[in-house]
Amino acid sequence: MGSTSEVGRRDLVKRAAALGILSVPAVGALTSCATGGGGGSDGGGTENKGATSAQNPLGVKKGAPLEAFIFKGGLGDQYAKDAEADYDKAYGTTVKHTGTQQIGPKLQPRFAGGNPPDLIDNSGADHLDMNKLSAQGQLQDLAALLDAPSLDDPKKKVRDTLYPSTIEKGKHKDAFDVFYYAFTVYGTWYSGKLLKDRGWTYPTSFDEMLSLCAEIKKAGLAPWTYPGKYPYYVHFNLFAQIAKIGGLDKWIAIDNLEPNAWTGNDAVKQVVGFYEELAAKGYFLAGSQGLTHIQSQTAWTRGKAVFIPNGSWVENEAAPTTPADFGMAVGPLFDGGSGDRMPHGTLRAEPSEPFIVAKGGKNPLGGMELLRIMASRKHAQNFATKVKSLTAVQGATDGMQLSPGLASAAQAVKAGGKNLLMIQLQEWYPKLTDEKLGGLTSQLLTGELKAADWIKKAQQYADEVAKDDSVTKFHRAS
Repeated sequence: MGSTSEVGRRDLVKRAAALGILSVPAVGALTSCATGGGGGSDGGGTENKGATSAQNPLGVKKGAPLEAFIFKGGLGDQYAKDAEADYDKAYGTTVKHTGTQQIGPKLQPRFAGGNPPDLIDNSGADHLDMNKLSAQGQLQDLAALLDAPSLDDPKKKVRDTLYPSTIEKGKHKDAFDVFYYAFTVYGTWYSGKLLKDRGWTYPTSFDEMLSLCAEIKKAGLAPWTYPGKYPYYVHFNLFAQIAKIGGLDKWIAIDNLEPNAWTGNDAVKQVVGFYEELAAKGYFLAGSQGLTHIQSQTAWTRGKAVFIPNGSWVENEAAPTTPADFGMAVGPLFDGGSGDRMPHGTLRAEPSEPFIVAKGGKNPLGGMELLRIMASRKHAQNFATKVKSLTAVQGATDGMQLSPGLASAAQAVKAGGKNLLMIQLQEWYPKLTDEKLGGLTSQLLTGELKAADWIKKAQQYADEVAKDDSVTKFHRAS
C-alpha cells in the first residue's frame, strides 16, 4: 500500500502496503448509504454528469465539486496536488484536497453517513477495509476508466498503458474497483557504495548470502536489520522466496488458503529454515526486534547493517538520513538451488498504493477522471521524480534520469521480465499475515521459535481463516 510514517506502511502492501485493517460499519449501516451523495452504478448521479467528448470521455460536469483524500505518508501528497491542478484547469473547479495518515478514522463515519469523498488513496495502517466496502457495493466500478482513451495517445485505452497485474490485483470478484497507482519493487536493499568499498558482491543464493554474512560479521557490522515492531516487512522477502523456489502454483495455493499449502511445500521449509539460520548465527543487528521501520532504516543508512528487507518507497522515506553517495540498490531473490521453479532474477514487483472511488460520492466521474490524469505519462514521471517510485504506467520512466534506488528498481524489473511475482495473501488477509504470522516471524528472528514450529502454526492460522465464515474469501486462478 505505499509508504508510511510511524502509523503506516502497509506495501502490501506495503505491502504494501502495513496493515492493521480498520473495520467499516456493519452491512446494515452501510447499505443504507449505498446511494447517498448522488452516486450510482454508472459512475455518478445525473446532477454531476456532463456531456462526453473527445476531451471529456467520461462526461465530467464542468464546475462540479470534487473531493480527494490522499494518504500522506512516505510518498507525501504533492504528486496528487499536481494532478489536481491539471484537473482544476480542465474542469473549472478547485479540488478539495485532504492529506492525512488517518484515512480510516476520518472516512469510516463519512461512509456510514452517506457522504464519502470522491477519490481516496486508501493506504497506511489505518486504512479502510476495501474488501468489505467492495462486497457492500460502496466502491465504484472503474471499468469506464480502463476503457477511456489515455491522455497521451487517444488510440490507446488506459488499460493498455498499465501493467497487467494492476488490473488483476484491483479486481474484487469481477469488478475492477481498486486502482493501484504505484508499482513497488520489494526485495533486499543495500548500499552499492558499501559493498564496493568492502569488496563484497551481492549474493545470488542462500549459500552465498550465509557465507557473506559470516564475513560481514567478522568485519564488525551486522549483516541484516529489520523493523521488529512491524515484522511483516520480512514477509516482503520471505513470501516471494517461497514462490521463487517452490513455484507460483504452490504459492497460489497459499494465497487461496488451501489445506497443507504451508506444511506440504518443501520451499517453505527451505526458506523459513534460512531465516532461522540467520537468527541462530546472530546475523541480525542487535535490538532490531524493538525497532520501527524508520529506526531500522536509519540504522541501515548509517552503515550499522548491510541488508534490509523493504519496498522501493524506502528511498524516499529514508532520504533524510541517506548519505549522498550511498548508492541505494535492490537485488533479486536468492536462488535456493538447482531445483528452483523460477530462474535467477525473479523479483517481487507489484501494484501498490490503492486508490478507490466512492460510488456514494458526489462526483465519482470526476474521481475517475482525476485517476485518468494521474495515469498520464506526465504525472507518472512527476510521481517518479517526486517520490522516487515507479507507477502502474508501463515505460513511463524510460529515458529519465533516475535516482539510484529508483534506477536500480527499474533495472531489476527490466531484468525480471515476465518473472515478476505478485503476492495476494498480505492484501487479502492482512490480519493473518501481519498479526498472526508477523508474531511468529518475530519469534523466529529472535530464536524463540524453530522453523518447523513456525510452519506448523502458520498452517494452523491459515486453516482457521479458511474456516471463518466472517472473513471474506478470495480465489486466485492458477
